[in-house]
Amino acid sequence: MPTETPYDPVLMTAVADLGAALRELVDTSVRTTVDTDELSAAAARVREVTARLAVAQRPAHQLPALDDPIAFRRVFSPVTGVGSAIAPPLDIRPEGDGVVAEATLGLAYEGPPGFLHGGMSGLLMDQLLGSAAIASGLWGMTAHLELDYHRPVPLDTPLLLRAHVVEDSGRRTAVEGTIALAAEPDRALVEARGVFVAPRPEKVAGYFGAVTDASGRHAPPGRPTDATEVRGR
Repeated sequence: MPTETPYDPVLMTAVADLGAALRELVDTSVRTTVDTDELSAAAARVREVTARLAVAQRPAHQLPALDDPIAFRRVFSPVTGVGSAIAPPLDIRPEGDGVVAEATLGLAYEGPPGFLHGGMSGLLMDQLLGSAAIASGLWGMTAHLELDYHRPVPLDTPLLLRAHVVEDSGRRTAVEGTIALAAEPDRALVEARGVFVAPRPEKVAGYFGAVTDASGRHAPPGRPTDATEVRGR
């Protein structure tokens, strides 16, 4: 079982606070009907903030200071990251033989008017299926993902997402999951099936050999994953 490593709680609070503020900004930006002058003024202010944040940036191969892939803590995950402007974020927890999460998705994720973009369903389910594998003590990288869209997923409506492992064949793990209305949890709007494969050691070295920790030291994770912490493990 992964061991949680210490992190700076003050930094975590600041990152989460900025992430929440950015999510509010993104949601408001796609809902606002203010006039063009107000939009232009807002754009200028946002660029000022961007310039302040841009004075110190990490390269893509360097892990954020708060991340711990072995403990599945990824603070900028686009699905579960508290520091991400585009993550809902999902709070995934164990339940029964799998995992579950709730979400209410706004207009920033819109595809057909009033409904969730189909690609977002894929992103959410990829994350949840991977998290179900982790909750079962397994891990792997997505090798196959397929979705059946039975009904459109409404925005601004509480949703329930679930996933569980259906097959463990060594390096290969098969997982299934659903997206449903929280009010109708057993009536799937979207069904998903995924296969996750643990890459061989030489592949892991090739994929992640350049990864460093936040200080720049060579630190490729022994068990990398794009799924984040499952609460309650």
